[in-house]
Amino acid sequence: QVQLVESGGGLVQAGGSLRLSCAASGRTFSTYCMGWFRQAPGKEREFVAAITWSSSTYYADSLKGRFTISRDNAKNTVYLQMNSLKPEDTAVYYCATNSRPYYSGISYYSDQIYDYWGQGTQVTVSS
Repeated sequence: QVQLVESGGGLVQAGGSLRLSCAASGRTFSTYCMGWFRQAPGKEREFVAAITWSSSTYYADSLKGRFTISRDNAKNTVYLQMNSLKPEDTAVYYCATNSRPYYSGISYYSDQIYDYWGQGTQVTVSS
């Protein structure tokens, strides 16, 4: 059973930083892509970033330069470093993974390719 547990959310002032973590368990971690999504109140879930099994990275265009995704296969953990946070970054952040090892598709932006999701961690950015 694949489990994803996010942590690191909280309340931060605009301009501040947070690092989210997502610990995975239940299978080999290194051969699967990982993604971060977020959902703000009243809005649809949106793609934030993804990292492939080979550590290629993808970002939502609007977040490039402020957010960085990384992975530590030894710790079975994926991270999302968020800098220069804005009030509009306020959302529940979810990590996700899929069930296809060595996935090399082109749809990392779509939540449809992800089969497992964490419970989410709240990020609130005050102005």
